[in-house]
Amino acid sequence: MPVSIAFFVVVLVWSTTPLGIVWSSESIAPTLSLLMRMSIAATVGLLLMYSLNIKLNTSRRAFKVYCFSSISLSVGMLFCYFAAQYISSGLMALSFGLTPILSGLLAQRWLSETKFTKTKKMSLFIALTGLAIVCSENMVINDGAIYGFTFIFVGVVLFSLSSVLVKGVKIDLHPLSTTVGSLIVSLPVYLLAWLLLDGEVNYEQWQPRAVWSVIYMGIFASLLGFLAYFYILQKLETSTVALVTMLTPVVSMTLGILLNNERFSMTLLVGGVLIMIGLGVFQFGNRFFAKYNRTKNSNLGV
Repeated sequence: MPVSIAFFVVVLVWSTTPLGIVWSSESIAPTLSLLMRMSIAATVGLLLMYSLNIKLNTSRRAFKVYCFSSISLSVGMLFCYFAAQYISSGLMALSFGLTPILSGLLAQRWLSETKFTKTKKMSLFIALTGLAIVCSENMVINDGAIYGFTFIFVGVVLFSLSSVLVKGVKIDLHPLSTTVGSLIVSLPVYLLAWLLLDGEVNYEQWQPRAVWSVIYMGIFASLLGFLAYFYILQKLETSTVALVTMLTPVVSMTLGILLNNERFSMTLLVGGVLIMIGLGVFQFGNRFFAKYNRTKNSNLGV
């Protein structure tokens, strides 16, 4: 597959995921929707591994990766589905724009990475300011928004923590093995959540849009998008891959407004722009200022 197509697939799949979560939970209980989605993904993934003759790595380190990945796939994803009951897909996508920054903060503690520079601290402040603006307006308009933002924030933290913990395990795993192994470990959590929080099917209430969304999320969001992401991660520079996290919230918000009649306002625009600026400064700020200083010193003959 050409790298350009893989990049497009990642952006498209990640951008449609928040809307897919909202739609798939409209007439199907969130816990059941998630259980069905991940069961489809695990089944298709196992069939794909069998057809490609890829064995599931069952080593101790591989199992550790699966468990760490399941932190985001199981508990983190549950909170995202809960959040979809209170806030729009666009707001969910904007909140997830903070993932790279939070991952950087957590990596300082868990992976002993270098502390944030002044530029990255500034990016965190800008992004959090934007998110605060978005949250404040929505909490005035929607009484349940506080629950939605709380749920999505927990989800974002768990996703960030999961990625940092996985990065700390030194093992070379096939992307499909990582995906399917993590799904298999997570399935009991989905089943338990459904049994404890709902436990009913009520299939007569299911609407076609919700059913098709579950199928789409199972095949594309949980498998294709993940595989395409690992592919571009191997083929492209990190800075190029980082563009995905900047493009996704913009595309996701646009899709939510056009396809789901989600609310648009100047406050949302300002808050969203600040989050994107903060993310841009985080990803490229140090490189930009370093280049600027070199050029300035060169012009001064230093």
